[in-house]
Amino acid sequence: MSDSATNTLVLLSGWGCDARIWCPLAPFWPSELEVETPDWPGYADRSPLAYPASLEALADAMAEDLPGDAVWVGWSLGGLLAGALLDYLPAPRALVLLGMGARFPHPEGVSPTALTRFRQAFRRDPVATHAHFMHWQLGGEPSPRAAHRRLRTLLGDEINADAATLTAGLTHLAEIDNTRRLATPPCPVHRLAGEDDPLLAPAVRERADYRLPGAGHCPPISQPMRLTRALAAIAVAPARSLAETSLETMP
Repeated sequence: MSDSATNTLVLLSGWGCDARIWCPLAPFWPSELEVETPDWPGYADRSPLAYPASLEALADAMAEDLPGDAVWVGWSLGGLLAGALLDYLPAPRALVLLGMGARFPHPEGVSPTALTRFRQAFRRDPVATHAHFMHWQLGGEPSPRAAHRRLRTLLGDEINADAATLTAGLTHLAEIDNTRRLATPPCPVHRLAGEDDPLLAPAVRERADYRLPGAGHCPPISQPMRLTRALAAIAVAPARSLAETSLETMP
C-alpha cells in the first residue's frame, strides 16, 4: 500500500465471493481515496491456510492487508471476520460492518437450524449449494434476476474458492460472536445494511447506522453508487456518524 495515501479503505468480501464483487464500485470512488480489495486466503489465486478455521492463522496471513491506518470494510462474512480479527491485529481507523451484525444466526433472520441445514447441504453437494446461495442472497434486491446476471458476469459460474476454506467460513458464520468485541470496540464501528436484506433479522437492520434504500444483502451489485458514497464519507471522517453526513450531496 502507498504510504502517501491519506484515506485508505480495505474492502473484504463475504462467503463464496472473491474480491471481484467490489468491481461495480470502481467508477464512483473519489480520487482522494485509495481502495484495496485483497482476497481472503483460499479465494481466487491466494493460497489457502493449512488450518482455515484458525483465526490466529488468518490474522497472520492478513496482517499486511489490514493496516491500522486504514478503514476496514467487511461485507457479510467479511464483516464477521474483520470484527473477530480486532483481537489479533492493531485496530483500524474504523470498522464498517456491511450486511452483518455482531453474529450471524438469528431467530428472525437466518436461524441456527437453517444454517445447520445449509452446512449439511454444502457437505453433500458444494457446487449446487454454492449456486443456491448465490440466488438466495439476492432475494432482497429490487430485481433479483438482473442482480444474479450481474453477479454471474462478475464472478462466473464456478466456485473460485478452496472447499476447505468455504467449509471453515460456514463454521465461522455459525460460531463467531462479536458481541463482546463490539460492546467496547477499539475503533469507531459503522453498521450499514440494505433496507431489504433477507439474511438479516429486522431488528439487526433497524440498528444499522445507515440503511441503503433499494438494496438487499448485495449492495455492491444493486446500489454501488450509494454504497460508495457512504463508504467514502466514513473514510474521510471515520469518527463521524453517517447520520451527520448528507450522502446525497457527495460527489
